[in-house]
Amino acid sequence: MSTQTVSPPGASFFSATPARAFAPEDFAGDEKLMIDTAEQFSRKEILPVAERLDHQEDGLMPSLVKQAGDLGFCGVDTSDKYGGLGLGKNVAARILEFLSLNGSFSVTFGVTSGISQVGLALFGSEDQKLKYLPALTSGQQIGAYALSEPNSGSDALSAQTKAIRQGNKWILNGTKMWISNAKWAEQFLVMAKIDGEKFSAFLVERDFPGVSIAREEHKMGLKGSSTARLVLENAEVPVENLLYLEGLGHHVAFNALNIGRFKLSSMSIGPAREALGVAATYALDRKQFGQSISDFGLIQKKFALGAALFYAAESMIYRTGAMIDDAFEQYAGTIDGNRKAAEEYALECSACKIFSTEAESWIVDEMLQVYGGYGFTEEFPIARIYRDARVSRIYEGTNEINRLFLSDRLRRKAKDGSASLTAAGDSFISELAGKAIGQVGADQASIGAASDLVLLAYAEQSARLRSARFGGIHEALYTAFIGYANAKAAESYQLVTGESVTLPAISKPDYAEIAKAVYSKRGPAV
Repeated sequence: MSTQTVSPPGASFFSATPARAFAPEDFAGDEKLMIDTAEQFSRKEILPVAERLDHQEDGLMPSLVKQAGDLGFCGVDTSDKYGGLGLGKNVAARILEFLSLNGSFSVTFGVTSGISQVGLALFGSEDQKLKYLPALTSGQQIGAYALSEPNSGSDALSAQTKAIRQGNKWILNGTKMWISNAKWAEQFLVMAKIDGEKFSAFLVERDFPGVSIAREEHKMGLKGSSTARLVLENAEVPVENLLYLEGLGHHVAFNALNIGRFKLSSMSIGPAREALGVAATYALDRKQFGQSISDFGLIQKKFALGAALFYAAESMIYRTGAMIDDAFEQYAGTIDGNRKAAEEYALECSACKIFSTEAESWIVDEMLQVYGGYGFTEEFPIARIYRDARVSRIYEGTNEINRLFLSDRLRRKAKDGSASLTAAGDSFISELAGKAIGQVGADQASIGAASDLVLLAYAEQSARLRSARFGGIHEALYTAFIGYANAKAAESYQLVTGESVTLPAISKPDYAEIAKAVYSKRGPAV
């Protein structure tokens, strides 16, 4: 293992607020039982019907969402007052990870149980929550989130959908694009500008006059999910369905995205988990040159690095989730408190989103490579996983937008004292990040490279804290990750500063040991 020092448990790279150390191994009791149930539901009810889902068989997806609701999964982190379970966002994300072994179900379930609910749960009036949340938390209805437009994607505040008040109704006009769940959703959280100026949020029912759904988009992947345009033509929305306050819809939209990015991180490592599993099974069975390809060194390296990237992503995700839960415990209870809790770890949420979706991409791509030519056919499940995974780096804010946000927000928070870089220097990567953050230029390439340093530092620290706690194969995974991460960090540092840097010596990774653990578990090594 590397000789780098270990930070005190609970240290957070970004935030001045103390955080407790948490790892996936800490889930226990009823939470662990629910997580195990979620995995069994995926393997027994969802994966066997993947082909039927891809053809959008009538009624199949809504019936699976309803079954998930019957198990309590559709409202894990929504208050039991509104039909949910009232548990934390961390366990909700872990359940979502295991319900994400199939991408189409993952996005359908993830939207209706997450981003379509969270804005309402955090910012809704009591009457609004009592009216709309129980149908979502039970799985009886499916929800959707409508922010993007044909000419308004990453620049969300340039939306053109308008709302005008006429008597006791709002009249909405505009088109929302890339709306997940559009085909099945009965409830839409819609962003529009009142009088063309004040960005605001509205609760829109499918059956309101003037609401319609356009044709399904013909997508490269996620074929079993629904993606279509929401068309609002003089749509009539009751005046009481304004969510929160006029002109403050960005509080609703962006804080829903903060939590959404955190949960998307778990949604992304779910398919990566499945890719490691199916590829391990194939590698063990496939023989070439008189032996199993699982014994070949380059194949073992693919599994070892994939497991190491998964380990780092998992470590930072659930560490972040525990901090988010702490923030909600400290601040929640009022709308302003909910907003503060959702904003507190926005930087960590963006870091998790970038790292986990790119780890997913690397893992799925290399696991397809394990199959050789067979991976390029639809005969094996890896092809579907590969197609479905590509969108992860695009939605919930592209990774480019998240990089710009992360770097800019961190520098501003560091200046006003609400974020700390005191952890810089506890490792090679965090030392580079601490040096580089003050030298960032105005060009996006430099800003993006600085963000990479920061998120790599957070991933490294999270993996290191976890490996120090548990030892054994955890240390092997950390050793495999740190070599990869140090090289990436050195490249990013040079892009920001123009200075050369010497990589520190590390232990040689034991790829065979890690690969053996992946083969044994038919999935991540721990």
